Amino acid sequence: MDEKATGIILRVRPLTETSLIIHWLTGEAGRIATVAKGARRPKSPFRGKLDLFFSAQFTFRRSSRSELHVLREVDILDSHPVLRTSMGYLNQAAYAAALIEQVTETETPIPELFQLVRDYLAYVSTRPNGPLPVFAFEMKLLNELGLHPDLGEAKLSEGSRKVLQKCNELDWAALSMLKLSGGQISEIQQFLHSFLILNLGRILPGRAGALDV
Repeated sequence: MDEKATGIILRVRPLTETSLIIHWLTGEAGRIATVAKGARRPKSPFRGKLDLFFSAQFTFRRSSRSELHVLREVDILDSHPVLRTSMGYLNQAAYAAALIEQVTETETPIPELFQLVRDYLAYVSTRPNGPLPVFAFEMKLLNELGLHPDLGEAKLSEGSRKVLQKCNELDWAALSMLKLSGGQISEIQQFLHSFLILNLGRILPGRAGALDV
């Protein structure tokens, strides 16, 4: 029996000469992997529908033998074309995807994280490059995971502390009002770097590229 889901493509990789493995983040099924049979053929119905950070409604058939399910149909909701106009945008999107993979288990639905990623991609696609979206994503993700830093006890300047508080409290539209000084960027970057190592065990290599915009 086919299942329906709305998802964001986190990774795409070849399986065979004609097929692809698509890694999705969904609200309904969590983080899942599907095989798109024949997707690399010129006349495949999947042609042009399976690329990084595409949002889509899709159907899939669960495998009884593995966690690699069969992709059946895909209807694109948003291809986020702006992300492909700048390496800065791509780096920020790729870092968020990798961070989600780091902190989630497969096939464990967490609708709040799906919504977070969807809102983040929409925000990044409409704003100039800068480190603020990354800081806000990290803060909001930590909050959803129950790992929100105690900013009252943190060794931060008052300005940086207020920025991080607002990163967690404000919605994405309101975040555009925040302005960061060079000193605040450096201080917040180092603070979150240390906090992520302490709570997640390591820093992903893509973080430096996501912030270097």
